Amino acid sequence: MPKSKLKNDLILIGVILSLTLIIFAIYKLNQKDGTKVKVIIDSKEKYCYNFNNDTEVVIQSGKNNQFENVLVIENGEAFIKSANCPDKICVAHRKISKTGETIVCLPHKLVVEITNE
Repeated sequence: MPKSKLKNDLILIGVILSLTLIIFAIYKLNQKDGTKVKVIIDSKEKYCYNFNNDTEVVIQSGKNNQFENVLVIENGEAFIKSANCPDKICVAHRKISKTGETIVCLPHKLVVEITNE
């Protein structure tokens, strides 16, 4: 009896992993290149940039503009070059270019999102 339970468990795990990989592949294949970079600060869209124009922008936020992030858009990709937040997770994030991808800086309440508008 224990061998058949183990076999059934392994089959179930295999089916679940296969379905997960298929869903992930479909999601990745349907993802399109973005055309715009939205900058959202404190849940409000503040800026919108086009991927066609390579640019480097200093984004300031917070009281007295004490928070600073440097957003770079070049070669159809966006990334945070530098930030004065303590953890620098946004700076370590990979470059983004596909619709729906985001870079988030929680201490600064900043979201950089790729859209296709």
